[in-house]
Amino acid sequence: MKNLQVYIFFAFTFFALQLQAQKKIDYDSERTIKNEEKYPGALIFSKVNKQVYFTHEGIEVWCDQAIFYQKDDFFKAFGNVRMQQGDTVTLTSKYAEYDGNTQFAFASNNVKLSTPSNTLTTDTLFFDRKKQESFYRSGGTVKDTASTIKSVIGRYFMQDEKYSFVNDVVVTNKDYIINSQQLDFYTNTGHAYLYGPSTITSENSKVYCERGFYDTRNDKGYFVKNSTVYYENRKLEGDSIFFDQTNSFASATNNIKVTDTANSSVVKGHYAEVFRAKDSVFITKRAVASMKQEQDSIHIHSDTLMITGKTKKRVIRGFYDTRIYKTNMSGKCDSIHIDEPSGLTQMLGKPVVWSGNNQLTGDTIHLLNDTITDKLDSLKVFYDAFMIQKDSIKGFNQVKGKEMYGLFNEENELSEANFIKNTETIYYSRDEEKNLIGIDKMLSSSIKILFEDRAVTNIYYYNNPEGDMMLPENFPENARKLRGFNWRGDEQLTKKSDLFLNEPPLKLPKIKGIPLPEEEDTFFDEKKEGDDPLLNEKSRLTPEKLQHQSKENEEEKTTLQLKNK
Repeated sequence: MKNLQVYIFFAFTFFALQLQAQKKIDYDSERTIKNEEKYPGALIFSKVNKQVYFTHEGIEVWCDQAIFYQKDDFFKAFGNVRMQQGDTVTLTSKYAEYDGNTQFAFASNNVKLSTPSNTLTTDTLFFDRKKQESFYRSGGTVKDTASTIKSVIGRYFMQDEKYSFVNDVVVTNKDYIINSQQLDFYTNTGHAYLYGPSTITSENSKVYCERGFYDTRNDKGYFVKNSTVYYENRKLEGDSIFFDQTNSFASATNNIKVTDTANSSVVKGHYAEVFRAKDSVFITKRAVASMKQEQDSIHIHSDTLMITGKTKKRVIRGFYDTRIYKTNMSGKCDSIHIDEPSGLTQMLGKPVVWSGNNQLTGDTIHLLNDTITDKLDSLKVFYDAFMIQKDSIKGFNQVKGKEMYGLFNEENELSEANFIKNTETIYYSRDEEKNLIGIDKMLSSSIKILFEDRAVTNIYYYNNPEGDMMLPENFPENARKLRGFNWRGDEQLTKKSDLFLNEPPLKLPKIKGIPLPEEEDTFFDEKKEGDDPLLNEKSRLTPEKLQHQSKENEEEKTTLQLKNK
């Protein structure tokens, strides 16, 4: 008997605690009436001087009129409705419903949800207090301190202070506009995560990506999938891009491509920095610049390339192990300086140029382009100019002088070379059968050499030339090279891929990605067995309508995630 009493006591206590845990909605109204015929089992409240008032487990509700089904712990509120949850969440509308059993609220008509950091306006809003989540599906607008965000579908996770926007998302800021298919936005930080085709457009730039991050308060972003930054006449592409809107700066890592759309030039590498305000590009790690010249292109590779200046006024600088390749011409030097307005290319530090089968070396080499046609026009070699041409069978034809001036023909091949001051030549003379007749060694004040089809056609010696042709047997092997002879033919670039010949393998850094959005349960998820139904039977809404919309939203979310994989 005693055990039975103890059991009854604990059972009663547990039942009492359950009743206490499931608090009922409390109310206060100046006017209360019943209309059993129209609203069976309901109390009808209306405002006289004070609004109708409800309270339930941390939420307060004010309205002008209400229909309260006390047995179901459910009410409908009409006119100037205001729901207040603590001091952080306020919901206003013209109509609302609230179920005390499920703590599920529904509001419609001029809905506004306000928190300390943002305000949401929409036509219809669902609010699950147990999950602390709200949801709209018929279009909504969120305003925070920096931006206004619009979307067709939106979900607010109050504990994480996070919005998830889907379908035609538009973020409007005073400095830019973001368009995206899906965007997760954290209201406490202003951080936005973009998924699917997205653009960030401002007055001076445009960003495209398919997965990215953007700090809307500090105007900085990071993009990792199919990312491109457009700066006026420049386009920057790369595996990952950092973007600073305020400082007009962007940097990119791995598989970089910078395109100058104004003059059809392209710079590639694996790390780049672009300063829009300074009109400059810095690029390294297998850096190569390709610039169109008439029907041909010239390619320049250096350890580091810098391009500065506006269109048609560009200056290109290349540092460390510079290599040049162009059809029928190539070259190497330590560094290079290209001035677009003057058409002058300066090759500095052990420069060498190969034009056809001619090798030219000197202290400094200048290449000159016609600034109107952009065609390679002439060449100058300063101090210790030396030209070597490999003989068709054996030996080397050589010309040296203090300086050299050359002209190019339409095929970018050397057509004329003029050497001045202390010139010397060694030339192998052959008959039509290619038999060696003799070897000429001459000295003079200056020399002019004419070329046709890469072969020497005429040599002119000026001002008291000295020397003579010698039979091969009378010309010792050790005397067949002029002082300063340095044949570098094994370094000659014969194809574009030779720009990177003998360079060590390049190990690219691993890109830090941006994860896909978390897979959340659908807002209208199915209740477990024994749980109260989400909707009260007296609600304006129907379970069928919610279920249909829920499936549509889930399918759309799945499609977006598949696109972003």
